[in-house]
Amino acid sequence: MNEQQNEIPAQSPKDRGSIVKVLAPATVANLVCGFDVLGMCLHEPNDLMEIKLLDEKKIIIISADGYPLPLDPAQNTAGAPLVEMINEMPGNIGFEVTIHKKIKPGSGIGSSAASAAGAVVGANHLLGNFFSKQDLVRFAMFGEKVASGVKHADNIAPCIYGGITLIRSIHPLDIVPIPAPELFVTIVHPQIEVRTSDARQILRKEVLLKDAIKQWGNIAGLVAGFIQNDLALIGRSLEDVIIEPVRSILIPGFDEVKLMCKQAGALGGGISGSGPSIFMLSKDEPTAIAVENVMKEIYNRIGLDYHTYVTTINQTGVTIIDN
Repeated sequence: MNEQQNEIPAQSPKDRGSIVKVLAPATVANLVCGFDVLGMCLHEPNDLMEIKLLDEKKIIIISADGYPLPLDPAQNTAGAPLVEMINEMPGNIGFEVTIHKKIKPGSGIGSSAASAAGAVVGANHLLGNFFSKQDLVRFAMFGEKVASGVKHADNIAPCIYGGITLIRSIHPLDIVPIPAPELFVTIVHPQIEVRTSDARQILRKEVLLKDAIKQWGNIAGLVAGFIQNDLALIGRSLEDVIIEPVRSILIPGFDEVKLMCKQAGALGGGISGSGPSIFMLSKDEPTAIAVENVMKEIYNRIGLDYHTYVTTINQTGVTIIDN
């Protein structure tokens, strides 16, 4: 158990057979320039998950709506973290997890992270909050490894901590919550799938020093902009000279969406995670809605199906909705 136990108020463990329901929110990873180190939690959309405490050491996965989820816990983004969790618990305990999947896998808004984070937060609640938030991130990263082949926390951390998080380090794990200003977030999800593992494979393994320097400046500027609530600084720091130029070729209409949304008043934005979703930050709801209309117009003209969301930054993360 991690020493940072006091992050979550302790309580008595629940009885075997107890069930908890959680809302596991979508997230935006990278925040344009912060590849693998920055992430943001959203109020919508959410997965709904039900976790039941068992009296035997096993994990059961159930897809509530028939979505084709892997039922082998080791191959499931919710199951793999729970396997790691019960291996660190004394006695015979296990979990049955029922998943109502509302965040589409491959959408770029943290589908695998929602499953992983929702599972460990709900399970920890049933255990009387035995583990700290940092422990939960450590477990949930095994779900990301199932999804993409790589342990990363830029979706997991904001999903568990809420708000905006900086992952300063993975080894050792060092998560820094960043004050999140009151901004609106507009998301468009073109109905194509970009697998995280595929989107990582096309990236360059080396970058030019001049590009790295520019990227470091943008990351520092973005974090400072959030802390200082400096909207202009946030806007001009939302620039990626390393990842976005490569990944954007996988997303139809990306360049036009980004240009036209900024002209409609958005502070800026870019690819959400590995895509294909695109996010834009706005100072108020009317601007966010105007940005949504721009997105709709572009994809209607392209003839590509899409979903849009106008939401805000979720300061809580995974939420317990029923004991």
